[in-house]
Amino acid sequence: MTSTALRRGLAPEADRSNALHPGAWWIWALGLGTAASRTTNPLLLALLIGVAGYVVVARRTEAPWARSYGAFVKLGLAVIGIRLVFAVFLGSPIPGTHTVVSLPEVPLPEWAQGVRVGGRVTAEGLVFALYDGMKLATLLICVGAANALANPARLLKSLPGALYEAGVAVVVALTFAPHLIADVQRLRAARRLRGRPDRGLRGLLQVGLPVLEGALERSVALAAAMDARGYGRTAQVPAAVRRTTAVLTLGGLIGVCAGTYGLLTAEGATYGLPVLLAGLVAALAGLWLGGRRSVRTRYRPDAWGVRAWLVAGSGVVVAAALIVSGSYDPAALRPGVVPLSAPRLPLLPAAAVLLGLLPALVAPVPASAAPVPAPVVPGPAPAAPVAAPAAPVAAPAVHVPVPPASAEAAGAAPPASAGTTGSAPPEPSPAPRSHLPKEPS
Repeated sequence: MTSTALRRGLAPEADRSNALHPGAWWIWALGLGTAASRTTNPLLLALLIGVAGYVVVARRTEAPWARSYGAFVKLGLAVIGIRLVFAVFLGSPIPGTHTVVSLPEVPLPEWAQGVRVGGRVTAEGLVFALYDGMKLATLLICVGAANALANPARLLKSLPGALYEAGVAVVVALTFAPHLIADVQRLRAARRLRGRPDRGLRGLLQVGLPVLEGALERSVALAAAMDARGYGRTAQVPAAVRRTTAVLTLGGLIGVCAGTYGLLTAEGATYGLPVLLAGLVAALAGLWLGGRRSVRTRYRPDAWGVRAWLVAGSGVVVAAALIVSGSYDPAALRPGVVPLSAPRLPLLPAAAVLLGLLPALVAPVPASAAPVPAPVVPGPAPAAPVAAPAAPVAAPAVHVPVPPASAEAAGAAPPASAGTTGSAPPEPSPAPRSHLPKEPS
């Protein structure tokens, strides 16, 4: 009962009326990813991975696109491995004094100065490569969490009209990996049922062609569906509106870029924030005007409720906390590797990262993950009182008519009663008195 209550948290079971807005999941995941990009502390990165994984396990559904989280985790592990391999064979820019192994160094021409193949491998270089690879792996896992939790079709419905065409392309790109994984799992299961190998290079080659065929068929079906729904068709708007939309959108994007650059540099700290806000307002106005060219309807639009604010806000708080922590304690978020030292866990950023677990408590529980009431096991039934054996009840007699001629020819006995199976046939009852023949006088 305790685990069930903890799993449900404060949230009801999800249905069509209280489904969480998909944009909230993406804001939460991007907040965790932003926090991961601000640190190389392996303890904080591992905590971010644990938070994302727990929320995915607690709130994902059984849809095909929800199974892609494992693929992103494997991709993150592959990134860490590749980063370490590069550090071993191509060297590291970090100097070190603790030599792990010395590989034969390949001499390179003069124009390749600065590039090294082989040579001395230091512990400091390996630790630096591990920290760097963990940061990129955490970013991938956070994106995978958003893919596993947010329904891409519902996310497409929530985009502004001006971004609908671009949103369709993004959704198709995001759902490519989940559909590919689902096809591979289905084909491998079919091969196992037929007793054929599904692992190794041979199994991969024999599964690859059906997967490619399924992807092509799905692409053709998607193109036909998009054409049937009027994809790419626009409404007629005045020329002045088109020019105003282009100016606002382009100017807003330039303002966003300039404001972001100003915030990242020391010289532009005074004008960075105002230019960024002005660019955002102009870009949003351009998107609103551009939406008039795309005439479309929304069937049951998703509402942004209190739970969506809590989920999105938790991700924003995590990102803001690590950004602020990096300004007053940068050594805790980016531990050095020269000299080698064990990283420490800063308490305030760690507590802020734990706020990312809020969606596991407030987001609606999927129907597949909702707790099922325990079945009631009936106890042993009380023994019924043994009654005295009742007297046997004779079954009613059933007379089968037999023609007299055939009965005499066969020498058959008179018909027996059906209720006297296994016993001698009863004597026939005497005929009524009125039917007896009269004696001669």
